[in-house]
Amino acid sequence: MLSVTLLLLGMLFTARGTGAQLVTQPDGHISVSEGNHLELRCNYSYGGSINLFWYVQYPSQGLQVLLKYLSGTTRVKGIKGFEAEFKKDEKSFHLMKASAHGSDSAKYFCTLCDTVPESAGAAEQKPSQTL
Repeated sequence: MLSVTLLLLGMLFTARGTGAQLVTQPDGHISVSEGNHLELRCNYSYGGSINLFWYVQYPSQGLQVLLKYLSGTTRVKGIKGFEAEFKKDEKSFHLMKASAHGSDSAKYFCTLCDTVPESAGAAEQKPSQTL
């Protein structure tokens, strides 16, 4: 049976002048047997209005938007059978797929962007640190 390897990395977008925001993906690396249900957890810490995104990066490719939550329905369907559920009370946005495939082996990024009116200032991405 084939194993699907998923690497989870969190990204955080912040807006100048806003409160602290944090995105955590507690599972840094997981393996799932092909055909099994998979869930990638994403938790955040922020009290304001937000948009949430899941990105995927397949080997030797750039980032792609897998799915996004902007407002409205809390269950969001994405590409390739992925979906996520926004749970405001739990401050979570977990990514799920009913049946994992070998082609799902990739890096997955959960991101948060607060919804700041245009007049409040420009958004910026915090630079990553290289060790």
